[in-house]
Amino acid sequence: MNKTLPRCPWPVFDDPLYLAYHDKEWGVPVGDDRKIYEFLVLEAFQAGLSWRTVLYKRERFRAAFAGFDFRKVARFGRREVGRLVKDAGIIRNRAKIAAAVNNAQRFLEVREEFGTFASYMWSWVGGRPIVHRLRRLSDYPQYTDEAVAWAKDLKRRGFQFLGPTVIYAHMQAAGMVNDHAVSCFRHRELARQAFRKL
Repeated sequence: MNKTLPRCPWPVFDDPLYLAYHDKEWGVPVGDDRKIYEFLVLEAFQAGLSWRTVLYKRERFRAAFAGFDFRKVARFGRREVGRLVKDAGIIRNRAKIAAAVNNAQRFLEVREEFGTFASYMWSWVGGRPIVHRLRRLSDYPQYTDEAVAWAKDLKRRGFQFLGPTVIYAHMQAAGMVNDHAVSCFRHRELARQAFRKL
C-alpha cells in the first residue's frame, strides 16, 4: 500500500483496511444489486457512528446477513432478528436490524418495478456519476438535492433509516458521485469512468 500517493483528506493513513477501501472501492460505480444492498445496509448501520467502526465489522455483517443476499434477508423473521440482536460481531441495534429486513423486502419491490435496483438507483443521477471538485474536508456536503429527492422517494416506498445524509454517503460509496478530492489520485481515474454511461 503506497502511503505517499496524494489522497482525500479523510482516510486514516496508518490503517491498511481503511486505505484499501479508499483506494479500491469508495466511489467506484456499482451496478450489482447485491453490492448495492450491502452498501445500503452498512450505511444505515453507520448512522451516528464512524465508517471505520462499520468497516471492521463488515465481514461479520456479511455472514450475519446471508452474504447480503437481499432475497434471503427479505425472508428473515422474528427468530433471525432475535439472533442478530445477540450477535456481538455486528452493531446490535434492533431498529436498524429490522430496517435491514424491511429494506430487503422493499428492494425486491423496486426490482419488480424497474427490473434491477441499479436501474432505479442510477436514474437519480441521469445514469452517470456526478463529478464534484472538492478540495478540503470542509467542501464535502452532508447531502445534495439529488440525495434529498431520492431519500424522499425511498421513504414513500417504505424504506427505513435512509435519510438524505445516509443516502448521500451511499451515493459516494457506490460511485453515483465522484467525491474524491481533486488532488486525490483516484479523482482523475474515476472521472474518466464518468463518461461511460452505466
